[in-house]
Amino acid sequence: MHRSEITIHLGALRRNARRLRESLGQSELWAVVKANGYGHGALDVAGTVLDEGAAVLCVATVAEALELREAFADARILVMGPTTGREVAWARDARIELAILDGEVPEGVRVHLKLDTGMGRWGLAELPAAPVEVVGLMTHLATADCDEAFMKQQLERFEQATQRHSHLTRHAANSAAALRIPESRLDAARCGIALYGLSPFGVDPGDDGLEPVLRWESRVAQVKRLRPGESTGYGRRFVAERESWIAIVPVGYADGFRRDMTGTEVIVEGARRRVVGSVSMDAIAVELP
Repeated sequence: MHRSEITIHLGALRRNARRLRESLGQSELWAVVKANGYGHGALDVAGTVLDEGAAVLCVATVAEALELREAFADARILVMGPTTGREVAWARDARIELAILDGEVPEGVRVHLKLDTGMGRWGLAELPAAPVEVVGLMTHLATADCDEAFMKQQLERFEQATQRHSHLTRHAANSAAALRIPESRLDAARCGIALYGLSPFGVDPGDDGLEPVLRWESRVAQVKRLRPGESTGYGRRFVAERESWIAIVPVGYADGFRRDMTGTEVIVEGARRRVVGSVSMDAIAVELP
């Protein structure tokens, strides 16, 4: 018997994909399904978003792309991370598209040149002459969720660098930009976190019409009363100031409920309740009314 379980709601994923496509208008939705579909199951996620009109599947590695290719023979798949020479050959054989972040452009494979306009991470300082295999130009926005002015500077740099290549697909927007910055959407937007129903702005996802796709559930294993001055957990990080009731839930950092999540909220019988005290390896304490 499992102490907790995760449920993936593909219906919510479908509705999020539709919501994003509505926001994008004529721009394409490119679904980011790296890291096993953000932990939601890459194959199930990919199949769902393709059904909902996603034009491209975006991943971080060639290994991720090859797994998708086995399941989706005709899908367009873009690897956004760095690749080795051997991986380029595998990508060529599997009809996988590559982002070129630095160095020479390989022959015989469809590529997207990535320009670093301010992220300070992957990307070229300037665009080289575009060989025939180049099908797209891309950049990544560093502050779409928090600093619109800097983001617009990035877009201006990208526009200036790519304006002579209007025949190529241009894509820059991430989830935050796709939802709220119309001028960022260009030909396509690479959406990840919003697909899974999480807000890129750190607010209620419902504010942008999104639904969480993943639900993590456990059970209350014990309810304890704390008298004033009594504590719960390692380090006595929570000391009751008045008579208090706490629920002990058998989930902890061994399950992925991180130690720094003390003070966050969980839902108990439909109401938000605060996690108190230290997160143990296999238990948390939740303050009850």
